[in-house]
Amino acid sequence: MKGQKVENSGQAQLFTNPFLERMTKGHPALSWGIHVPILAYCFYYGYTSYEMSLRLMFGIALFGLFFWTFFEYIAHRYIFHLISEKEGIQKFAYIMHGNHHHYPKDRSRLFMPPIPSLIIVSVLFTLFYFAAGKFAFAFYPGFVLGWLSYASMHYLIHAIEPPFKFLQPLWRNHHLHHYRNDHLGFGVSNTFWDKIFGTTFDLKKERIDRKKSKELMFDKK
Repeated sequence: MKGQKVENSGQAQLFTNPFLERMTKGHPALSWGIHVPILAYCFYYGYTSYEMSLRLMFGIALFGLFFWTFFEYIAHRYIFHLISEKEGIQKFAYIMHGNHHHYPKDRSRLFMPPIPSLIIVSVLFTLFYFAAGKFAFAFYPGFVLGWLSYASMHYLIHAIEPPFKFLQPLWRNHHLHHYRNDHLGFGVSNTFWDKIFGTTFDLKKERIDRKKSKELMFDKK
């Protein structure tokens, strides 16, 4: 975060307990492997149990995917970058996201760990079900697929150069968020809500600092 020294190697120790510390680390393949079967079953259950048409379910799932982009922006801006004088809240913000700004090359914490993610998405599904009933079985898969896509994009931004020219603005937006101004550029999978809320970078005026961008990318060993 602002005023915090960026470390180009190593990782933060978030807990002294070895088990809890292990629970703070994840991997893309593990998250996709755990969540995709759950999402597929959820969608199948909704289709076979509530007689909803596939067109309706896919439409709701797409809305869930779109809603994720808004949630991504709000969570990154107001939860991950939570500012407070209270030590407990500061520690919470550091565990959730601050450690990533401190150690941006720590690949083990670019994806939410499996157990915490399962707890969180279970709570979210319960909330969605109480709010939307049977439609949660379509909304939830779209929403979580949005999270998996966002997390994968975040992982790639810290791993490789943009594979296609049209993705360059996303890479630059996130790199600038790290080394230029962490009060701008909260979108990772997209910049739509940054543009809506006026927190986007002016990429035409911002120069590319390739050295600093390289410092944000983990070593692929």
